[in-house]
Amino acid sequence: MKRILLACSSGMSTSLLVSKMKEVAESKGIEVEIWAVSQDKVPSEMERADVLLIGPQMRFLKKKLASDAEKVGIPLDVIDPVDYGRIDGEAVLNKALELIGEN
Repeated sequence: MKRILLACSSGMSTSLLVSKMKEVAESKGIEVEIWAVSQDKVPSEMERADVLLIGPQMRFLKKKLASDAEKVGIPLDVIDPVDYGRIDGEAVLNKALELIGEN
């Protein structure tokens, strides 16, 4: 099972995206755990994740979070703003799996 962590400013705006990603994963038979947290919970939550995707509104934190992600050995990227705005669960799921090396 792959574990995908999403982070946004408050932890709320990605909840719909998480739901869409889970729907896509289930329809494709992909076993994943996907959850979203606010930026202050990222350091403690990333330790149990296989990949970290951050919301476009947190792009400015990428460098700092990349350092933390490197310490725990997980890839990190910013969610594409278009995919985020469209709540494109399939595109974001595919990006996460690509970063893990599963796609």
